[in-house]
This record gives sequence, structure tokens and C-alpha cells, in this order.
Amino acid sequence: MSAPSHRHREPDAARHAPDAPKGTVWLYGHHAVAAALANPNRRLRRLLLTEEGEAAIGKHLPPPWAVSPERVDRGRLDTLLGRDIVHQGAALLADPLAPPSLQSVLEKPGVIIVLDQVTDPRNVGAIMRSAAAFGAAAVITQDRNAPEETGGLAKAASGALETMPLLRAVNIARTIIALKAANVWCIGLDAAGEPLSGPAFADRRVALVLGAEGEGLRRLTRETCDVIAGLTIKGAVESLNVSAAASVALYELARR
Repeated sequence: MSAPSHRHREPDAARHAPDAPKGTVWLYGHHAVAAALANPNRRLRRLLLTEEGEAAIGKHLPPPWAVSPERVDRGRLDTLLGRDIVHQGAALLADPLAPPSLQSVLEKPGVIIVLDQVTDPRNVGAIMRSAAAFGAAAVITQDRNAPEETGGLAKAASGALETMPLLRAVNIARTIIALKAANVWCIGLDAAGEPLSGPAFADRRVALVLGAEGEGLRRLTRETCDVIAGLTIKGAVESLNVSAAASVALYELARR
């Protein structure tokens, strides 16, 4: 997995996140913006598009849209969002999504993903994208030591932020206990565990618990899980980035 990071030491794209009015977030990139425009639960504020960006968004989601676009040039977006941001000529100012309840997640089918202090917004976004691809029910992160909803996270999720429920838990161990009380079998992913086998959990509702970049599962999290399982990796590479590991594990669980 990648080197550990902390909330106050996020990657460059997160550290240089564009300024937005309090209680709002700038989303950017074709897929993230089009998905937010299509989400009736997302409150939209402003839509800034270059000529090319408007044409690209229109291919994903034909207008009219819930908010009228403002035509801008690429330099305006570079200044607003930052020159290191790959905005693709599209930026949308919106309110963050309201998190759903754990009970509403338990009423949905699919694997539940629990992230124990995964701090890189790009990893969280990529995990959400994989979760959507494999029909997961939700992603749960810790309220602290996890990234806020940002444009970088939304872009990495490639639209999945609008469709994949994202919960924030105050205490991950207590959340795992609540999942277990609801008859969810909690699998902690760690290289030291026995190889993960999807068919072995064919008759169970499962939650996949993944640890922080570099550090892995914390001791209490590990001890609270029902079982610890790993991925079979061959060759010189000893471990995978947390988002890649999540994708492989979700694929294996889909074989149930």
C-alpha cells in the first residue's frame, strides 16, 4: 500500500483545493459534473463551462440542466481551481451530499465497505468507483482522519459519488459491532490473513474492512472483525495500493 498520510498532509490536489463559499464544494471533470447535474438530491449553485466542456457534458447528459451554465475560458477555471487541477473545462459549485443512515444502508443489498482511516481522497474516490461497479451497498469512512467531500475525491470516483452512499462513522470499531449485530459478517483485509475466497461467504451478508495506506488495519479494528483475510499475490510485489486491493477483493466477493 502507499505511504501513510494524515488529514493535514493530503496530496497536492487536496491541499490546493479551490476556495468555495462555506458549506459548498467545487466539483470538476466531465463525469463528476455530469453525474452531479443528474442527481436530484444534489443542490446546485453555479455551473462554469468552457465551450469544449459544455459539449462534453452534453454528450453525457443532454441539456437543459437544473442550473444554467456560465461560459468561461480555460484560464478562468485554472485561476479558480488551480493550474494543477485537471478540470476538463467543467466546474460545478454545489452543496455536499447529506450522508444516509446506517439503517438505510442495511436495507440495501450488496457488500458494505468500511475504511479505517484511509486518508487519500483519490483512494476513497477510486474505492467508491469500484464499489459502484461491483454493486456494493455503501462506503463507510471515519468522521475524523478521512477526507471531506472534495472535487478531487469526486473526480476519482468518476460519478460514483452521486450514486454510492458515503457514510461517516464516529467510531469504526463500534460501527463494525453494529454491522455484526445486523448479521453482517465483517472481513478485515490484511496480507497476513488466509486467502480471501468469495464462495466461502456465499450465504452471508458481508462487510469488507480496509485499513489505512501504509499502516493497514488498526489493532482494535482488526480484533473487532469476524475474520481476517488476504489477497493471493504472486511475484515481487508484496502488497497493493488500498484502492487496488479493494477492487480485487470486491471482484473475488462477486464470485459468491
